[in-house]
Amino acid sequence: MSEHDSFSRRDFLKSATAAAVGTSLATTASLAGAYAAGSDEIRIGVIGCGGRGTGAAGDALRGAEGVRLVAMGDAFADRLDQSRKMLAKKFGETASVADDHCFVGLDAYQKVLASDINYVILATPPGFRPLHLEAAIAAGKHVFTEKPVAVDGPGIRKVLALADQAAQKQLAVAAGTQRRHQHGYIETMKRIHDGAIGDVVAARCYWNQGFLWNRERQPDWTDVEWQVRNWLYFTWLSGDHIVEQHVHNIDVVNWAMQGHPVAAVALAGRQARTAPEFGNIYDHFAVDFEYQNGVHALSMCRQIDDCANRIAEALVGTKGTCDTDPNRYEIKGAQAWTGTKDPISPYVQEHTDLIESIRKGTPLNELKQVAESTLTAIMGRMAGYSGQLVTWEQALDAQQSLVPETLELGPMPTPAVAMPGQYDLS
Repeated sequence: MSEHDSFSRRDFLKSATAAAVGTSLATTASLAGAYAAGSDEIRIGVIGCGGRGTGAAGDALRGAEGVRLVAMGDAFADRLDQSRKMLAKKFGETASVADDHCFVGLDAYQKVLASDINYVILATPPGFRPLHLEAAIAAGKHVFTEKPVAVDGPGIRKVLALADQAAQKQLAVAAGTQRRHQHGYIETMKRIHDGAIGDVVAARCYWNQGFLWNRERQPDWTDVEWQVRNWLYFTWLSGDHIVEQHVHNIDVVNWAMQGHPVAAVALAGRQARTAPEFGNIYDHFAVDFEYQNGVHALSMCRQIDDCANRIAEALVGTKGTCDTDPNRYEIKGAQAWTGTKDPISPYVQEHTDLIESIRKGTPLNELKQVAESTLTAIMGRMAGYSGQLVTWEQALDAQQSLVPETLELGPMPTPAVAMPGQYDLS
């Protein structure tokens, strides 16, 4: 979940092996080169038509000229129908998707990728992300993937391999860590990396807020349908809120540090949001991340009502300090500086940047950096769930796969809530 204020989840909630898998490297390179003139149409397919998928489609349509939405897929017909109607109403002909390009079911992603798209938006629950990324890159599609990109070590290992495959195929991949495309954050990081606050010696990051939405279970929903429709609350689908949401702030700290941490220890639990409808995730985490150079970063995230809220990052250097949030960029010290209001929504800018890279034949590839930030968050979750110190290698090499190997819309008990001191780290 994000703080996205443009047409997306907020508006949406208010209103209510494909044939291409065999695409060759030569064909993909030819396709990438075809965009160099900058006049070729971007034909979008959306996989996952909830609030974030709907918002990302709208942002892509705003992001450049010559962009059209041509295919949509979702596990559930009502979600697709709502999204389809909303986008068509707002964007008209550029978002009018034909009936035979609308696909429903857990295999809808295959049908979207087999259609005449060249740019796919992956916005399903994160547990599906490695599978959908693998299929999209095999099909030779440029990708905008929402964050996070996995929920466990096996998923991250797959995504890191896919980053290399995308580069080999000259496929562009951008991730929904929109701060990397946000003017104020970019200007701040340039100054940090140029030494405006000296050497970074400590960091903090926060995503503390109240409860989020929950969809009441309907009599005809199976266990799996109920869980997927309430995906936030199930670790196999979301990775827990430290991974699904707080990854934004963690990504900023990794960006500032120009690398990922090497270990984590945490206090975490499930204290206020304990009813069965909230699945098996926690409601708070406090993590001490240690980086390669011995610098420690405090990471805090909480989803509990009536508490102090904050979404921000902070850095302490040998020559000054830095504070950032989506609306404020400030450096204090000898090289003091205050950023100005962002000229454009970063949710739009990330699509503008991705499309420009495709058309210029210089494809972005953000998959490795978002995979590393995702694994940082997973490492923090593992430390919280287990009560143990967890290393980067432990998190990356973990064998436990949270996502079922095969999935149908049938019975599935709610996984047990993790208990520190008892949780299996393998």
